[in-house]
Amino acid sequence: MTQKLKLPISVISSFDHRNRRAVPVKILFEGRERLVSQIGFHHTFRDGRVLYHVYSVSAGTLFFRLVLDTETLAWNLEEISDGESN
Repeated sequence: MTQKLKLPISVISSFDHRNRRAVPVKILFEGRERLVSQIGFHHTFRDGRVLYHVYSVSAGTLFFRLVLDTETLAWNLEEISDGESN
């Protein structure tokens, strides 16, 4: 089942200076640390002057859509799915 959310979330990320690429590595959600096992999709968009990075990631059997606000450096969880259909 897929749930649409807008929750602040803690994310540990990594930056590779050679490729100039930042990626989420670990998510703290519902009191549990979840290791990101795969990044499925990444894109950016602007809302006014603010640039947002959107990541679709999997951690175990769950899928997350994470959004990074580059102005505040805050992460939000916008969607979570367990892979089951609604």
